[in-house]
Amino acid sequence: MLRIGELAERSGVSVDTLRYYEKEGLLPEALRGDNGYRYYAADNLERLHFILRAKRLGFTLADIRELLSLQVDADAHTCEEVKRVAEDKLAAIDARLAELHHMRQALAHLTDACCGGPHAATQCTILTAFANGKTAPEPLQHRHDA
Repeated sequence: MLRIGELAERSGVSVDTLRYYEKEGLLPEALRGDNGYRYYAADNLERLHFILRAKRLGFTLADIRELLSLQVDADAHTCEEVKRVAEDKLAAIDARLAELHHMRQALAHLTDACCGGPHAATQCTILTAFANGKTAPEPLQHRHDA
């Protein structure tokens, strides 16, 4: 059995994080000693490492709760179910990457249009674009010669 401080130290998370994970159901409720201290089984360290690895890959606590439920009752679930959760996260990451790429293009367009000179910012094209709501790159206009 590990006291909450020992588990926090071994896992690299704060005591407050452990309490939060317990409150959110990611960690089983700790046993309480006569002294009021929380005591956790040693296998909770492995569970915490699982949670932290999943967090590093972008899984939300709700996603992790689902993964943990699949792991706890692994005989009743399939690899297909686990893969679906992972593929859903991958699709969300791909969507976010596309969004970030668009944001980068828009910002690059704005910074390329700005001279960056020493004159007053009242003439700054970046500030003007933000004020006018034109922060996205303009689509290319094709001339059609008749």
